[in-house]
Amino acid sequence: MTWKFWNKKSKNERPSSQPAEANFDGPKFKILVADFYDNISNCGANNLANALSACEGLQVEAYVDNFDYSFLNLESRNIFDLIDTGQSMLKQTSSDVIIWGYRDNDKIRLNFQNNGQYDDNSNAFISLMDSFYLPSDIVDMPDAKIPSELLLLLYGAILSAVNNTAREYQIYKKYLLRKVVNRLAKLDSIQSLDTEYMPYILNFIGIIYLSLAYDSSYDSDFKIIRSIFENALKSQNQITHPIHLGCLYYHLGQLYDCATNYMASHPTSYFRPAIKNYQTAQKYLSKYTYPYDYGYVCYKLSDLYVSYWKQTEDIQALRDAVFQLREAEKVYTQVLFPDFWGQIQGRLGYLLHNLGHLTQSREICELSIQAYKNQQKVVTEKNDPKSWADIQEKIGNIEYFLGRMHDDPLRIQEALSCFHDALYIYENAGMTSQAKQIKADIGKAYQSLEKLKENEEEDE
Repeated sequence: MTWKFWNKKSKNERPSSQPAEANFDGPKFKILVADFYDNISNCGANNLANALSACEGLQVEAYVDNFDYSFLNLESRNIFDLIDTGQSMLKQTSSDVIIWGYRDNDKIRLNFQNNGQYDDNSNAFISLMDSFYLPSDIVDMPDAKIPSELLLLLYGAILSAVNNTAREYQIYKKYLLRKVVNRLAKLDSIQSLDTEYMPYILNFIGIIYLSLAYDSSYDSDFKIIRSIFENALKSQNQITHPIHLGCLYYHLGQLYDCATNYMASHPTSYFRPAIKNYQTAQKYLSKYTYPYDYGYVCYKLSDLYVSYWKQTEDIQALRDAVFQLREAEKVYTQVLFPDFWGQIQGRLGYLLHNLGHLTQSREICELSIQAYKNQQKVVTEKNDPKSWADIQEKIGNIEYFLGRMHDDPLRIQEALSCFHDALYIYENAGMTSQAKQIKADIGKAYQSLEKLKENEEEDE
């Protein structure tokens, strides 16, 4: 089949037989290839791991264990088992990515799981539901060889899945992705796969390009990535499951989402397409079937609505942001995702505080206080005193607002209690500017109490 890439380079340059060639000792990304759940071949994971070991920057191992991999059918009730098992394996082996292999008739479907798959991350755009297909005969035989073009694409997919937040690893990841993209741009076609693989191939090419250029301000980069995903959608009649359509719209949403942050020209024009594509993705990634993907799309939609609200002061956008975050909250529970749940609670506190202030609603302000207190179940005074003090200050500000709005001395006294809790931490930590600001707030609170007392005396 003909497979044209969006090539800015000379097409006379040909790729070498290996995806990358190591020339210095840099960091290593640890990759696990889980033993395939297929009951046919027991060597697929080892063969794939051996092939990937030639790729620069990867330390690849096959993970063979005797347990039931039936959750890899991706049915809704099994998604929880898949995620929990994968996170446990990642932690146990200190790995960056697990490659899950599952036999689907004459194909092998690969899915990629990383650390914090559904936590808030800025440049790991791959979903656990993104499926990479390859013919099963490529990995079934011990002496089977993966074509270099296909191995290059798989290598880029793995790098895109890495979610190591250490700065040096992020730098190295981008360096390797740049090499992969440069080589992809020199390919004219890939002869090892049939046209039925086209939408899946294009999906991963788009993910790889997006993982490299997500923070680009060049309109040409944006158009290239958009055209890749849109061409994949043109082949949607070859997509065998609605979830794959959901992933394509999800990535288009991510692309426009990034554009709202990094594109220098007309960033506001990207908000509506970002929201529209995320909402379309939600139709395919429903909360009852694929809850984590649905919840994460809700989280990203909330961010977009907040940005839109800040630019337009449209209060409905703020309400929409709260609604989407509430939907995410239902999925990411304190038990399973404590850190992310705490982060969501903090954002809810912020949004509800603003909404309560704009609408002069006591009930909404009280919901904001509760959200911040929920966040303090994760961010405690013991494990993170400075952040805990920041939250206390925010709670104090809401209590003070309610006290002033309703002439309620008890609310103002509660604000003073929160302010003094924060002041104690700030002074002990030598945070001079924060201490100075909160002392001013304390002064205002005492003045407000005095005025309330004077008004009471006058009424008597």
